[in-house]
Amino acid sequence: MLSAQNPNLPVSSGPAYDKAAAGVSALRHSGSGIRPEPVKHRPSDSSRQESDTLRANWSGVLAMSLCVFALIASEFMPVSLLTPIATDLRVTEGMAGQGIAISGAFAVLASLSIAWLAGDLDRKMLLLGLTGLMAVSGAVVALAPGYAVYLTGRALIGVVIGGFWSLSAATAMRLVPADRVPRALAIFNGGNALATVIAAPLGSYLGAVMGWRGAFLCLVPVAALVLVWQWTSLPAMPPQVRNPGPGTVFRVLKSRFITLGMVACGTFFMGQFALFTYVRPFLETVTQVNVSTLSLILLATGVTGVIGTILIGPALKRSLYGTLAVIPVLMAVIALGLLPLGASTGAVLVLLGCWGLLATSAPVGWWSWIARAMPHHAEAGGGLMVAVIQLSIALGSTTGGLLFDAAGYQATFATSAAILLLAALLAAMTARSQLRVPA
Repeated sequence: MLSAQNPNLPVSSGPAYDKAAAGVSALRHSGSGIRPEPVKHRPSDSSRQESDTLRANWSGVLAMSLCVFALIASEFMPVSLLTPIATDLRVTEGMAGQGIAISGAFAVLASLSIAWLAGDLDRKMLLLGLTGLMAVSGAVVALAPGYAVYLTGRALIGVVIGGFWSLSAATAMRLVPADRVPRALAIFNGGNALATVIAAPLGSYLGAVMGWRGAFLCLVPVAALVLVWQWTSLPAMPPQVRNPGPGTVFRVLKSRFITLGMVACGTFFMGQFALFTYVRPFLETVTQVNVSTLSLILLATGVTGVIGTILIGPALKRSLYGTLAVIPVLMAVIALGLLPLGASTGAVLVLLGCWGLLATSAPVGWWSWIARAMPHHAEAGGGLMVAVIQLSIALGSTTGGLLFDAAGYQATFATSAAILLLAALLAAMTARSQLRVPA
């Protein structure tokens, strides 16, 4: 998701990365006007000279990658534990799924306001505070005596999600020279990919061995390790510019092209999580798999996701917008295919494997779109995209949960397919809108 979810750049090198590096470098010297524009040149000589004075801090980059792993695992742990959480807290599975929705809602608020609220606070201290809050969130959820405290813990992780992803690109710029920022972001993505593979099946396994509370408690020492590593590896990072306020990020929406792209991206994530949040109850009640098979299916979904992230690069080079439009169409077909084939374990394994291949690679495309559409204002666009993705995850999981409780999985999956088809249409409209943007 950012997870929500959560945001990736293509893990490769070449022209795409050169453009991304140019955008990051130009961001430091850009003015206040915000409009979509193509990358026309590489960073200036002065930018190169400035970046040459910064030594790459790869230990700090790896610490941030581990933080991404812990964060993604924390965000989506409920996906594989919905049934036992609901049983223990005496709520429906749909209500338990709202734990993902509320984390997304608080991530939206944090992503739009944290830089403004932090003011002149050193960004290293801010990141350490967010990592500490991640550990607190895991403990609160694990020890929750009731539903309200459980939601409180999930709200805390939402603050961490929004705050961390809003600072991630800027942090990479402070850790490595400008021409190595894409590589640093790719390493961040490594933590994301690893969590995608491990979190769901490991959560399911730990839930079976030590209960869902024990699974969440296991996240606390990981967060503590990240905290120590960040403390020793990250340099002091005082804010470089004064933030005029949280409303600044919305200036990018003055462009119809950018607005359409953001809506298309949000619609995609809404459709994805309307279905994926409720995969476990579907597998248990419709496919009727045991815990071992459930873990295997979730693992296969994660592994194919990593493969998809590797394979999407050439597709994006050939046609960025075509890829962004085709992916949700294929996912809609999978969602509809699960309706008649849900009782077949083999068919479900194949379909969900294909789902993982597509769903995990799609964010790479959307972050590539940000780099192409707003190379000189990627920070503002990235902050808004974090908010859009998290809000969409919240809306998707809420909608899916309400439908799941009221009308069963058929309504949830069919609605997911319809939303994904709408996302494909909006992606195509974004491509057409780009043709009208003046160079």
